[in-house]
Amino acid sequence: MLFEELNITTPLRNALDDLGYKEATPIQEQAYPVVMSGRDMVGVAQTGTGKTFAYLLPLLRNIKFSKEKHPRPKILIVQPTRELVIQLVSELEKLTKYMNVRFAGIYGGANINKQKDIVYNGIDILVSTPGRLVDLSATGVLRLIDVQKFVLDEVDEMLNSGFKAQLTHILDLLPIKRQNIMFSATLNRGVDDIIQEYFNDPIRVEIAKHGTPLEKIEQSAYMVPNYHTKLNLIKYLLHDDEVKKVLIFAARKKWADRLYEILSEDFDGEMDVLHSNKSQNYRIQALQKFADNEFRILIATDVIARGVDVDDITHVISFDTPDFPENYIHRIGRTGRADKKGKSIALISQIEEEYLEDIEELMQMEIPKLDMPEDVEISEILLESEKELSNQRNNLVTIKGRESRGAAFHEKKAKNMKENLGGPGRRNPKKTKPVNRAGRRRKSRKK
Repeated sequence: MLFEELNITTPLRNALDDLGYKEATPIQEQAYPVVMSGRDMVGVAQTGTGKTFAYLLPLLRNIKFSKEKHPRPKILIVQPTRELVIQLVSELEKLTKYMNVRFAGIYGGANINKQKDIVYNGIDILVSTPGRLVDLSATGVLRLIDVQKFVLDEVDEMLNSGFKAQLTHILDLLPIKRQNIMFSATLNRGVDDIIQEYFNDPIRVEIAKHGTPLEKIEQSAYMVPNYHTKLNLIKYLLHDDEVKKVLIFAARKKWADRLYEILSEDFDGEMDVLHSNKSQNYRIQALQKFADNEFRILIATDVIARGVDVDDITHVISFDTPDFPENYIHRIGRTGRADKKGKSIALISQIEEEYLEDIEELMQMEIPKLDMPEDVEISEILLESEKELSNQRNNLVTIKGRESRGAAFHEKKAKNMKENLGGPGRRNPKKTKPVNRAGRRRKSRKK
């Protein structure tokens, strides 16, 4: 469907023309009339399918210019990270080019006094991270009593990042009469709880089955024995000429820094690292340089990666497998954007095999496994965690493999070969408590 068929206003249509957008994506086409109707809505669509415009276009279509000198926000949009707030404000700048709309983005790590001034001067649309929104509300400068439209974007990531308390606090500050809009690529139990408690009979718009990956992303995985072999393999992969622009995921900030130090020995000047310990200016500049192809390799953690909306990423490599399967969906969604194809490669160690099972269960598909390249050296060096796992598996194999008993084994004497008729506990089980393997009385769990 063409955008002009959605009954959008001329200023919005002119802005879309400037951006070169003519045709709406499926999520934009289906969400537009629902948001316009004023009903609560839950939108489920994969990353890179146009979720942002799916709610911005109808919200901007209905917004009216406030004649108040210091208007309080009518539209509130909450995002999990600073990067996503900045990115959304950038999208608003593009779409409101021919409109008279006041908007701002606030987030932690920036001067809160300047943000107070911005809010006090008046805005129509406020985009914020949960923490900074709560902080500004506590000062009394920001009041949310006029909010008519409330948007929760990437809510699953907010819950995974521990923002549940802030979200419930924000929801309690909002007026009862409002429209709730939620968009996410994945849903989980925590998200369902929020929907049940705070949403009013929402309409669900689901473009793809929950957990379904984008078809234009070619997925594969290597079963790698240990961490040091992973290092050898990723160096091998990064030397491939087809890997032109790659985003590498590490599970922790320290691990990302360590991976950056090691890979810099081979790819110095071709890469950068991004996580929440980096300053805001550093993160913005790093993303811009990556987008401008000043370097081709970016190492990032899951939280930061939600703000990596960069075109032409050819490969996504999961150096560490995420323990939340939903994060894998978000990872691979960084490539294969704007109708372009992409590749996702996961490096799975023995410790991470259970995470892979969860991912495949969520997607209802098996990720193709590739053979280890012959040129990649299999390292014998193990991390302490890998040594522990190896010992556990070896012990398990030894126990299961015992088919014959040694010389210490002997048959019971005839006098000891009696049938167990049960003691007092068997005749009257209530008189004794169950005994664990160590012979100690187990305490009953308190209910």
